[in-house]
Amino acid sequence: MSFIDAAGKVLLKEIHRQGGQLVAEGCLNQAIVNEIVASEKKGENVSTKERSKGSHIIFYTVFFGLMFGSTVAHAQGTNKPGSLPGNAPTQALRLTLDQAVGLALKQNTTAQIAILQAAQSEQDKNISRADLLPQASAKISDEAQKVNLLAQFGGRTPFPGFPKTLGPYQVFSAGPSFGAPVFDLTLWRRYQAARNTSNSSKASSLSTREQVILLVVSQYIGTLRAVANVEASQSRVNLAQALYDQAADLQKEGVGTGIDTLRANVELQNEKQRLIEAENDRETSLFALSRLLNLDPRQSIELADSLTFFDTPQPEVEPSIEFALAERQEWKALESQIKAAEFQKKASQASRLPSLRFDGDFAYVGTSGNTALPTYTYQASVNMPLFTGGRIHAQIVRADLEIKRLDQQRDDLRNQIALDVKTALLNLQSARNEVQVANLGVQLSKEEVDQARDRFKAGVANNIEVIQAQDSLSRANDNQIAALYRFNQARADLARSTGQMEKVYAK
Repeated sequence: MSFIDAAGKVLLKEIHRQGGQLVAEGCLNQAIVNEIVASEKKGENVSTKERSKGSHIIFYTVFFGLMFGSTVAHAQGTNKPGSLPGNAPTQALRLTLDQAVGLALKQNTTAQIAILQAAQSEQDKNISRADLLPQASAKISDEAQKVNLLAQFGGRTPFPGFPKTLGPYQVFSAGPSFGAPVFDLTLWRRYQAARNTSNSSKASSLSTREQVILLVVSQYIGTLRAVANVEASQSRVNLAQALYDQAADLQKEGVGTGIDTLRANVELQNEKQRLIEAENDRETSLFALSRLLNLDPRQSIELADSLTFFDTPQPEVEPSIEFALAERQEWKALESQIKAAEFQKKASQASRLPSLRFDGDFAYVGTSGNTALPTYTYQASVNMPLFTGGRIHAQIVRADLEIKRLDQQRDDLRNQIALDVKTALLNLQSARNEVQVANLGVQLSKEEVDQARDRFKAGVANNIEVIQAQDSLSRANDNQIAALYRFNQARADLARSTGQMEKVYAK
């Protein structure tokens, strides 16, 4: 070609880049070809250097990254605190109901906090009592004093030659001091109020213990119900499997039909599904029980008891309510709070009366320890408020309002206790009847399954009757388990409503 334009130059560059050899004739064309070849060589050199430089950068980046990463990983592995200290328990903890309650009273955080609060209230009572007792202390001091005498006379010299200052001189003093209230009705009433507050706190602590016991008993009974559901579900799965095998065998023998086998298989899968749900409920209930007992999260639990029924006499309503009012710790706590409020009111009223106090000290005083002489001071003082800006009246009114508020709470608590007792007695009677009916229902359902199975085996009927009998047995089992659960829960509710949880379950 005789002329190479811009597009041709780009095309020649691409041909040369792909490995083609360029040959040109003419000065202009040769110059263009030489330029293309030179530029390509320069580009290759630059690319080679960049690749070499880039490879070194990548090498050092990877090298230092591995070193730094391993160091950080080692540091993290070394400094990571263990969230679960100690070794994981290897054996399951098998608990009876009594053992679970005892463990909860020792380890449950709510019960322990209630005990600490009662202990704090006891110390508050001791602090109030200390104000009524004599107080004594000892003091040793050695000081230097310089007195401005002119300040005592208004800055003027009373006579010529009068010194402006006195001292400095040293004063040494060592000895005991003591004091005691002889008559202070306010302090005595405050101590009585603190004593009743302490009694209220102790009763509240016992009430909290009973509430914790109720929670543990309810959770334990609920877990027993979940375990019983698993056992009943497994039994129904075994029965459904046997009926499916029977239907399949009859179909092979030409007696049964495919639809019978299919229905039996559907019922088998339904029972397996119920078993999976029951197992999940059981594990969830065990986790909740472990949480109440404040156990290691890795500790597995097994229940040693089972849902049982033992008939108990049905108490009367009115005697049960009277007994509950005498035994419920909430009622005792509220009664103590009312007494404490009444004593607080009396303390406010007594603050208008004079109080008598005796104080004294005995000390060795001198310019040094060697020159000290014995000295003493004894005094009796009477203090009587004349004007307090309405503070005493406001304290009395506030105490009256507190007493009225507590009286309202007492009325409400009385009605609540009566409701708890009546509800618990009604539930207990109903659950007792439910257990009897449910036991009979299970017995009849088992007989129905046996008869339907025999009829199907004899070819008298298809397995629809068997499936219906299985469903009836499933409902009867559920009713029996639910009735036993409600009966045991009603017993626990009755014990709680009458304030007998710890006596009945914490043996």
